[in-house]
Amino acid sequence: MPRPGRRLLIADAAIELAAAGGNHAVTHRAIDQHLGLPNGSTSYYFRTRDRLIAAAADRLIAVSQGAFSRLTGSADRPPIEVIADYTTELVTERRAEVLARQALLLETGLSADVHERLARCFFSVPAATALMAGRPAPAVAANQLITVLEGIVFAHTQGADATRTRGRRRAIRGLLADTCPHLVDAE
Repeated sequence: MPRPGRRLLIADAAIELAAAGGNHAVTHRAIDQHLGLPNGSTSYYFRTRDRLIAAAADRLIAVSQGAFSRLTGSADRPPIEVIADYTTELVTERRAEVLARQALLLETGLSADVHERLARCFFSVPAATALMAGRPAPAVAANQLITVLEGIVFAHTQGADATRTRGRRRAIRGLLADTCPHLVDAE
C-alpha cells in the first residue's frame, strides 16, 4: 500500500521543480533525484506525466482552499479585503506556486481535466459566483472577477508590477476597486 506522505512529497517536488525550472524540469527522474528517491519511485506513484501534473494541480487546489478558508474564517470581512489579502498572498508568499502553475499550464500534452484543474486552482468559480449572488448575471460577474484576478496575479509575478516591493496590497486593492466596483459596494 503506497504511503500517502510520499504522494504529497512528490506533488510538492513537482511544484518546486516547475517553479524553478519550468514545465520541462518536471520529470519522474528529476523528482526522484530531487527527493533522493530510488529511480522509478515517482513513476510507481504516478505512472504518467499527466497524473503527475494532476497531483501537483490537486496539491495547489488544496493549499489554495486552505488559504482562502483561513482568510474568510477569521471574521466577517468585506469581500474586497479578503480577495485583496488572498491575491497579495499569492503573489508574495505563494509566488513559487504561481510560477509553477504558470509553467505547468504551458504543457501541451495535458488532458482537458488536468488543464482545467490547473486553470482553476487559485480561483474558484463557485466561490466567485456565490460572492456575486444578488447581482445581475452572477456567473458572468464571477468570470469577469476571475479574469481580473488572473491579470493581477500575472502582472505581479511576470509583468510590470513583478518588481514592486512596497505597496503591493494597496495596489491590488486599488485595481480591484477600479475594475470591480461591485466589490466596494458589498462592503
